[in-house]
Amino acid sequence: MGIFKRILLGLLICTVIFCIGFTLWLRDRYVVPIITYHHVGIPSVGKYRLNTVSVDSFKYQMSFLKRHGFEVISFDDLVEGLKKGHTFARNTVVIQFDDGYEDNYTFAFPILKKYNLPAMVFLVSDKIGAPGFLTWDEMREMEKDNFMAGAHTRHHVYLPEVSLAQARDEIAGSKTMIEDHLGHQINYFAYPSGGFSVDIKQIVQEAGYKAAVTTNRGKYYFNEDLYELKRIRMSNTDNRWSGLIMWFKLSGYYNLFREAKDPGLKKKLKTVY
Repeated sequence: MGIFKRILLGLLICTVIFCIGFTLWLRDRYVVPIITYHHVGIPSVGKYRLNTVSVDSFKYQMSFLKRHGFEVISFDDLVEGLKKGHTFARNTVVIQFDDGYEDNYTFAFPILKKYNLPAMVFLVSDKIGAPGFLTWDEMREMEKDNFMAGAHTRHHVYLPEVSLAQARDEIAGSKTMIEDHLGHQINYFAYPSGGFSVDIKQIVQEAGYKAAVTTNRGKYYFNEDLYELKRIRMSNTDNRWSGLIMWFKLSGYYNLFREAKDPGLKKKLKTVY
């Protein structure tokens, strides 16, 4: 065998060994993707169009889940499974919404009902009933069809920069208000813009929440900590390249390739309107 062929054979063997090793390493790092939306409507209109997924894109993304056999579970099922150390199927997904915009009811809710997909919406409690936001009656109707409510503070403040007393009021106060209006316990919390600290996590636990979600903040890539579960923001452009971006975001390994940000680092906070 010539030296050139031996070099090629050596490279091939090294490549095969690397691929096997990488596959084995990757196998135990699967994380159930928690995909997150804000607005579902018309992206070209409004100051926060980057947080808006068009109705057509949302339809495509939900049909994508159904066509490709993804198992969409409730956030309740995810949290209980994580507590018990359950091994989830590699096609598992959780769907969430932030802020509680009325377009979640007008546009997203009928599509989720069509495909029989459970979801959760984190409500800015003091905004419910304001123009552009859900009403309590709409939220009650949605809860009858697997669209459950969580809390997202009272006023959508950036928690790391307010006093602990104010943070406690925002965190516990939103829980109390939503429970009073919906008549059942609220178990889950979302940090506005993902910002939190050790003290804020403690307040969330003391308020009685079972789990909390953030963005790509904190040190836990694999969602070991129930009070800083990472989520994946969906966009209006995820349908490109024949759904390749969708496949990547839904793979369960997306968190491995995202830069983990400081949980308390100040960033521009999206105004909730």
